[in-house]
Amino acid sequence: MMIRLAEVEDAHLVHGVMMSAFEEYRHIDIPSSALSETVNSIRKSLSDNKEQALLYIQNNIPIGSARFKLNENSLYFSRLSVCPEKRGKGVAKYMLSWLETYARQHGKEEIRCQVRMSAPQNIKLYKSVGYEICGEEVVVKPNGSEVKTVFMKKDA
Repeated sequence: MMIRLAEVEDAHLVHGVMMSAFEEYRHIDIPSSALSETVNSIRKSLSDNKEQALLYIQNNIPIGSARFKLNENSLYFSRLSVCPEKRGKGVAKYMLSWLETYARQHGKEEIRCQVRMSAPQNIKLYKSVGYEICGEEVVVKPNGSEVKTVFMKKDA
């Protein structure tokens, strides 16, 4: 098992893991916007240096991914994804630890994310490794739907 930074040509791998992980959100009232992302949109974001991505590889198969960007004082991550059949085995926690180390190595003071309030299992995961809720926001989707979210942070 290893974690590595994704290259632009890995966009299809990042996308594949993300789609597998976010499929469970397809039929909720307001599906995750992750489900409408494409390989090309991820490729463009990576090639334009708008964000970076990591891949968790096990037996030469990508089973986890996350997208992130370095801000002035923090690392912000999104789309933390683990293939459903690999959940509960520490993959997400290992990726979070990797992101925290990466943030420290790049002089960042904290690591941040934004989580839907309707995903309490994700909030619980982040709290279990030391993240705390530091704010709330209602995100208005293009169709006018409102999604309640929390901001979470942890010192890097």
